[in-house]
Amino acid sequence: MIHACGVDFGTSNSTVGWVRPGQSTMLSLEDGKTTLPSVVFFNAEDEEVSYGRAALADYLAGYEGRLMRSLKSLLGTSLIDGQTEVGGRAVPFRMLLSQFIGEVKRRAEQSAGRELTSAVFGRPVFFIDDNAQADQLAQDTLAEIARSVGFKEIAFQFEPIAAAFDYESQIAREELVLIADIGGGTSDFSLVRLSPERAKKAERRDDILATGGVHIGGTDFDKYLSLASVMPLLGYGSRLNNNSEVPSSYYFNLATWHTINLAYTKKIWVQLADVCRDAREQDKVRRLQHLIEERSGHWLAMKVEEGKIALSGAEQVELELERLAPAQSLLLRRGQFDEAIGHLCGSVEDTVQRLLRDAGVAPEAVDTVFFTGGSSGVRLLREKIAAVVPSARKVEGDLFGSIGAGLALDAVRKFG
Repeated sequence: MIHACGVDFGTSNSTVGWVRPGQSTMLSLEDGKTTLPSVVFFNAEDEEVSYGRAALADYLAGYEGRLMRSLKSLLGTSLIDGQTEVGGRAVPFRMLLSQFIGEVKRRAEQSAGRELTSAVFGRPVFFIDDNAQADQLAQDTLAEIARSVGFKEIAFQFEPIAAAFDYESQIAREELVLIADIGGGTSDFSLVRLSPERAKKAERRDDILATGGVHIGGTDFDKYLSLASVMPLLGYGSRLNNNSEVPSSYYFNLATWHTINLAYTKKIWVQLADVCRDAREQDKVRRLQHLIEERSGHWLAMKVEEGKIALSGAEQVELELERLAPAQSLLLRRGQFDEAIGHLCGSVEDTVQRLLRDAGVAPEAVDTVFFTGGSSGVRLLREKIAAVVPSARKVEGDLFGSIGAGLALDAVRKFG
């Protein structure tokens, strides 16, 4: 029996694929669901660790502790060798990643009913933009962590290539396909020739015309939507009595998933007390103080993410911010969101155009755009990508399962 699997360790969600004849490729990881949100919660009251949806539920229930999300964003950065405080003790970030990936492996094995010893891990085209050394370090770090939790054989595959393998299993003729994988942390693209006949080949290098990517994803859309719409309620952009702006670092930390916990230090609390005394709009800064005192930064980020997702299908959405003091009701508009992320979408569009130029392929030669990744539902981003190849057919894959399924197919090729 096959002991090789595909692991999609994502910024927002993680999945594991395992090829079984006649059965679904994706393994159940939490309550019958194939996705496990990439979240860890350290419950300081019960001294327990929870993962995924259970972690989010424990945090929202108000238990004292530390929530960690977007752990993948640490790879390739200096933060990976840092640590965070959990229950009064320092915990290295590497240990946090090891705990989470070890839990993913344990749950996948429980679902499969056997040990999984070999794995193809998905990776973005670039963990870190324009820094080959940091990019290689990110992959090496992930490989070390995978070995530490018990994987004996490890390989890597670009995430959009994995999605291409999944799409290829569904087509009946040859197509030139632009794979658009828009995840939580990166936007990755591949231009690939796919067909049922080509799928039988062990080596697919000649079928890959180009790959490209940029370190822009769903968490970035959350960040700029938050800064444009929610953070002004907490004093972002307001001024002190000397006419200088309230320091923006507080708001940027709270708007960025993997830096939210940096706002919960005693040093920040002392600084904010001084800022509040000197603020022209003290009520807003007091609201910020209350949010930090209650450690509700992750709750606020989840509310913003909820609004972002809703705007993919609606022109406006009402966001109830009941934990603010006093509670606020905020109307989010699609136009406001589009304006906030316009520069990000422009960078992604440039990446796609550069990909076609590198491949020497005219836009009209592309048969299909295959969208995958949880953030590919962002309307403006999808429109920008589609406009680059206007004559191509638009196909939406399994937004959360295509990569894991493709990695599982690749695992069979690589490990048997």
